[in-house]
Amino acid sequence: MWEYRPPVADMLYLMTQVLDAPASWSELPAFEGLDADTAREVLEQAGRFAADVLAPTNAPGDLAGCTWSPESVTTPAGFPQAYRAFVDGGWPALACAPEAGGQGLPQLLNAALYEMLTAANHAWTMYPGLLHGAYEVLLHHAVPELRERYLQKVASGEWLATMNLTEPQAGSDLGLVRTKAEPVEGAAAANGVPVRLSGNKIFISGGDHDLTDNIVHLVLCRLPDAPPGTKGLSLAIAPKFLPDGSRNAVFCDGIEKKMGIKGSATCQMRFEQAQGWLVGEPNRGLAAMFLMMNAARLHVGMQGLGHLEAATQNAWRYAAERVQMRAARRPPGATGGAADPIAWHPAMRRTLLTLQARTDACRTLAYFTAMLLDESEQHPIPQRRESAAQAVSFLTPIAKALFTELGHRSADEALQVWGGYGFVHEFGIEQTVRDSRIALIYEGTNEIQAIDLVMRKVLDDGGQRSRALRARLKEECQACGATLGTVPYGHALAAQLNLWSRAEEALLDGAAADPEWPLRVADDFLMLVSHALMAWAWARIARSALDPALAPVAGGRSALQWLAAAQFGQEWLLPQAQVHAARVLQRDAALPFV
Repeated sequence: MWEYRPPVADMLYLMTQVLDAPASWSELPAFEGLDADTAREVLEQAGRFAADVLAPTNAPGDLAGCTWSPESVTTPAGFPQAYRAFVDGGWPALACAPEAGGQGLPQLLNAALYEMLTAANHAWTMYPGLLHGAYEVLLHHAVPELRERYLQKVASGEWLATMNLTEPQAGSDLGLVRTKAEPVEGAAAANGVPVRLSGNKIFISGGDHDLTDNIVHLVLCRLPDAPPGTKGLSLAIAPKFLPDGSRNAVFCDGIEKKMGIKGSATCQMRFEQAQGWLVGEPNRGLAAMFLMMNAARLHVGMQGLGHLEAATQNAWRYAAERVQMRAARRPPGATGGAADPIAWHPAMRRTLLTLQARTDACRTLAYFTAMLLDESEQHPIPQRRESAAQAVSFLTPIAKALFTELGHRSADEALQVWGGYGFVHEFGIEQTVRDSRIALIYEGTNEIQAIDLVMRKVLDDGGQRSRALRARLKEECQACGATLGTVPYGHALAAQLNLWSRAEEALLDGAAADPEWPLRVADDFLMLVSHALMAWAWARIARSALDPALAPVAGGRSALQWLAAAQFGQEWLLPQAQVHAARVLQRDAALPFV
């Protein structure tokens, strides 16, 4: 049956051996003294919470779902107790600043934590998933009075937070938001000014629940006489309970009955002259909210990785135990009877190695992005902070789209390993298929991420950020060329970087003449770049596996096992990049109106 075993050894291997995170930490004064042993302790403790406390609530929570009443929302049995244990363990504050009550640990470890939480129970993880983004918004944009009132409560997880963007008429087009914010008693609009909020929001994760005593709502709204579109949006904070303990006029009018993540309360919210306070400058709410939105996008990417890991490890375990038919060949030295494990059959080997190669590449890219995020926030040299921030900006839409695409697609492919049993709830994979699907949609659909990448991260700056990242990745080509056994990986990576460059130059040259062309091929461009990034990850893993100075982490996979998955990725999965490149470069391909 379904089981989650935190892959701590694999996580540590990628952090410490493949990416050399301790060397990166040594350059950041905020992480002075942090080493691989500390990282291991944090990950092991997080893994115990995920496996022992959280995972047992996953399947029961899916069957039970949430219960709505006009007064409140009740989460599935075990969810409140798990959340209290989460807060008592200090996990919400892992990457928050010590002066705000946080532990001051890297975003890298926080990313690994949320990968494990999602793999154990995606629906439950939706509740604390927005905490760090809300913390960033309050830290950087709230006036001192509001920071004093809410920052420590949010950082510690004592109070949970929500992100109220979407409205019935305004899905991804936030310029259509109509929720009103009226300054109290005619006061001039300014940061921290009290306002009354009126409007309706939909698809609000954790809009109401029984996990915390209070809920802090961050709400996109529009002041009187605000400019139309996104330039007229402001941001306000509206708690469920006001500072005097009275109930605010914030109501949950119902929860959605969904395909997956049924233990997460997806709420329809109503604000009826609710008391709130502006956060950030008037009419610049979207800029403030982008801190939360970008954090959420990276968090959703980790959801995809969590599903990918859970599907991979369970498929491998089941395939090793399930016996069916005689294999055409057996592993060297293996013997068998009338039937062999399905893991020996070529069709299953292809599926299992596809899952593992994707997991390794995505985890490497996720941790690389998190390390850059730490550098962008903590490096003492301003130029290094800016360079890292530009790389994170470029990688964020890719991480969100690639990881969630592969998380869901891989779970769907993994179901095939179980055959008919995979369609049955007790075996777990069908829930993973359902739960993982939403991640391709929320926090900006994957199509929107592709448009963001092409239009804002490539065309808007003439490809500057893109070229800088390619130059960084090209260093791996040279390293592979100097390492025995990894020359083919360097060549494969160079070929992918060349495809990326050719496609990018074509779009830069032709976008003015055909402005729709980049939009027609944005999804393929994102996947083309994604394959280059995965080629870099597999090359780096292979080089580490073949380095005699780097020993595998105790309790984890052997160097040969790491190498086998990387080689499979390079030989079997990279050819798909040619399809994406051909589509991007096929400028005149018909796309008729329908």
